[in-house]
Amino acid sequence: MTEKPLISIKNISKIYANGTVGLKNVSLNIPAGQFVVIVGLSGAGKSTLLRTINRMHSVTQGDILIDGHSIIHYKNKQLRQLRRSIGMIFQDFNLIKRSTVQRNVLAGRVGYYPTWKSVCNLFSAADKQKAYQALQQVGMGEKLYSRADALSGGQQQRVAIARTLMQDPKIILADEPIASLDPMTTQTVMKDLKQLNRQLNITVVVNLHSVPIAQQFADRIVGLRAGELIYDKLIDQVNSEDFQTIYQSSSSSTDMENAS
Repeated sequence: MTEKPLISIKNISKIYANGTVGLKNVSLNIPAGQFVVIVGLSGAGKSTLLRTINRMHSVTQGDILIDGHSIIHYKNKQLRQLRRSIGMIFQDFNLIKRSTVQRNVLAGRVGYYPTWKSVCNLFSAADKQKAYQALQQVGMGEKLYSRADALSGGQQQRVAIARTLMQDPKIILADEPIASLDPMTTQTVMKDLKQLNRQLNITVVVNLHSVPIAQQFADRIVGLRAGELIYDKLIDQVNSEDFQTIYQSSSSSTDMENAS
């Protein structure tokens, strides 16, 4: 990579309190605007890596730079500002089920308000309009006043993407965002993420199990195994045989079938 990295991960390791090694000496540079897919077996360290980028997990050693600034010692205001610029999308959507879609999307704006205003739902008219526009970008504008628990899984994930847009993020991290979705909805959600990546130049880093989906949407594929980075290629250099190495284990054939 010759471009200046937006995300620079330098020799990071993560060892949990029980001695489990989550990451082992991982280094990775990601330029602005790239769509990166991280693949690997369950327990390979994909989620751990993603969560170190927004400091949901601290690293045991190494350094992480965002836009040239080390973030590993960020606290309080610096950490809040960092997380405003990094949207996070989860497998289980993380919506407030009994609240409206509008209220859930506005939750992406709470980092810009004093706590008392966000608790009392005192969002500006401009931000309410922004929420509607974010929903329109993911094809959900007509669901503005629906309750979140009345939506399908795919619709809930698209609301979660709209919520992330409210942060005006320069980075979106998505941890298995399609794991619980059917194939048609999977395509819709992934196309939404790709569109935001292309139109708004948002850097997207996604954890996936599905090899075909990774090949369809990624600019670059990164492979982890047992906490180590073992694969890193731009999509035009990737071939299907490469995944045998990434998913190699005692039950590799079964794992590749599941990944497909």
